[in-house]
Amino acid sequence: RDINMAASSASSSMMKTSRRALVRRTRSHVTTRCATTAPASPATLSAKNEGKGKRVMIVGGDGYCGWATSLHLSARGYKVAIVDNLCRRSFDDQLGLNSLTPIVGIHERVRTWGELTGNDIELMVGDVTDYEFLGESFKSFEPEAIVHFGEQRSAPYSMLDRSRAVFTQYNNVIGTINCLYAIKEFAPDCHLVKLGTMGEYGTPNIDIEEGYITIEHNGRTDTLPYPKQGGSFYHLSKVHDSHNIHFAAKAWNIACTDLNQGVVYGISTEETMIDERLINRLDYDSVFGTALNRFVIQAAVGHPMTVYGKGGQTRGFLDIRDTVQCLQIAIDNPASKGEMRVFNQFTEQFSVNELAEIITKAAPKVGLSPEVINVPNPRTELEEHYYNAKNTNLKDLGMQPHLLGDNIIETLLQYAVQYKDRCDKTLIMPSVSWKESGSKVVTHGNVKA
Repeated sequence: RDINMAASSASSSMMKTSRRALVRRTRSHVTTRCATTAPASPATLSAKNEGKGKRVMIVGGDGYCGWATSLHLSARGYKVAIVDNLCRRSFDDQLGLNSLTPIVGIHERVRTWGELTGNDIELMVGDVTDYEFLGESFKSFEPEAIVHFGEQRSAPYSMLDRSRAVFTQYNNVIGTINCLYAIKEFAPDCHLVKLGTMGEYGTPNIDIEEGYITIEHNGRTDTLPYPKQGGSFYHLSKVHDSHNIHFAAKAWNIACTDLNQGVVYGISTEETMIDERLINRLDYDSVFGTALNRFVIQAAVGHPMTVYGKGGQTRGFLDIRDTVQCLQIAIDNPASKGEMRVFNQFTEQFSVNELAEIITKAAPKVGLSPEVINVPNPRTELEEHYYNAKNTNLKDLGMQPHLLGDNIIETLLQYAVQYKDRCDKTLIMPSVSWKESGSKVVTHGNVKA
């Protein structure tokens, strides 16, 4: 027994040492290779001193929103560190999925950015559910703000099977709790900017306020967190995050901003288009692809656009360029200590039918004639409902939206046509049923749960 305890202690010590070494090695390795040349890029010329060296840790910086945000902030003078366990890439390997656009590895991405712009991004590869790794990352980088994208972000993935539901809840909730503890212990003045989702609210038959609602009941009045009605285990993990952040902000006097983001579309930001090696991922499959991006790609490859059910499902949407803009605004205008403020982060509202109609009208301008089909809805959700969400807080702070128009759709269609040969059409049709989710592990993206 003593031998086992000693071995366990030694193993634990070696693991701690290796975590610290990984943080140091990765950080120095990337920084050294990035600082070779420094030609000016369009982005660095536009606003290179806005960040004034503010240190921003981006958890999940290799993902769709995280990568675009990392480059956007780095180009504007923020000191950026990416923390990522690269699990999004592993999901593609698990299920046989792929990005329509060819994305290079994270080390090459970061190295390319440094060589082209002279702006170093530090890279720390590890898992925020591993608190020792996260703590070492905090002590090494000393963030003034942390942007938390580092969660499993797909509702269908969370409904694939029991194991994916459990993973989603554990990864998302524990990761966020660890970030809160790391702020408390290592960087108490650090501002947490957490990516939530408009899906936390569900589709109530009343207006959706920004995080809080004032209620009169039996002669008394109070302002309370807005009721949450998550529609999947993914959405519910975000609900749990919001509750945990709300508690920690009050208990530990932490400054927190919860960004309830709508459905993001697009691929291009000023920075990701500097070089093909910096291009962002573009998902088209039924597990990770979002509505507008999927429809555009379906139109480009000659597949009918797949409207789930009646198509009256209405949500908030925003361009990827507005995602990065909103993140910068939140960082530049931090919450007060002890406050969890909530911003609804979207620019326009559309139903699924309206999206299909917009693409149908724009497609002939690039020589396409897409069709629309209604397919059985794999989700458990209302297909016709009231939806009116408020989104004034970010606008009041200066957000200038890029609204959806023909030019944006045409640009997206052109990108989709350019890379259409990378599309596996067997991954397009819905493959994950909310009602059929079970304990049997699903091993491929086009196999029903």
